[in-house]
Amino acid sequence: MSDSYRKEVRDLALFSDMEPANFDALMRGAYVQNFPPRIELITEGETPDFLHIVISGTVDLFASWNGRETSLATVRPVSTFILAATIKDAPYLMSARTLEKSRIVLLPSEDVRAIFDKDNAFARAIVSELSQCYRAVVKNTKDLKLRTSLERLANYLLRQSQRAGTETFDLNMEKRRLASFLGMTPENLSRAFKGLEPYGVLVSGNHITIKQPETLSGFAKPSPLIDDRMS
Repeated sequence: MSDSYRKEVRDLALFSDMEPANFDALMRGAYVQNFPPRIELITEGETPDFLHIVISGTVDLFASWNGRETSLATVRPVSTFILAATIKDAPYLMSARTLEKSRIVLLPSEDVRAIFDKDNAFARAIVSELSQCYRAVVKNTKDLKLRTSLERLANYLLRQSQRAGTETFDLNMEKRRLASFLGMTPENLSRAFKGLEPYGVLVSGNHITIKQPETLSGFAKPSPLIDDRMS
């Protein structure tokens, strides 16, 4: 593995405080692989052989049941997935596929668990990462259960606007995936966009303009206990 990839992995909070010898041991079994779009990387129900780190590209985490499918999360560089299954050596609860050409670092799960047992800083970082993931799941569940579809979309748009630093931005996923992520059908999402027009939301394809952010915020009532996904 090239030094540039090693540095990108090392800079992640998960690996940054590891003992150098333990990090080197972990990297000895790692390798980098390029994947084209729409390739399934892992399948729910399978046992994890690797911890994946997205170096470039985008990965969709999704689940299926009884002929239905839903998008659960989007993974962008530089970040890992799915850590909990690797640490527990338990079946994946989600599948993953590339949305575009992606470069992935694969760390053997056995090596990750072995270093977890001997490197205290690495173990603490894993606990912190899993705690963050748990809190994100709770917030997402609150979003789905406590808000109407219109409120969910309004808060999603406010979060995207905040990340973009502007009231004019492009959606970072296709509308069908966005509908799935927000727990809607594509038809309901289309109606929800129309329902937000009185609050100053203009839609042109994937391009969004929030003309009245204070009006939209007054309707959405964003809460840090739901919408701050980083705390």
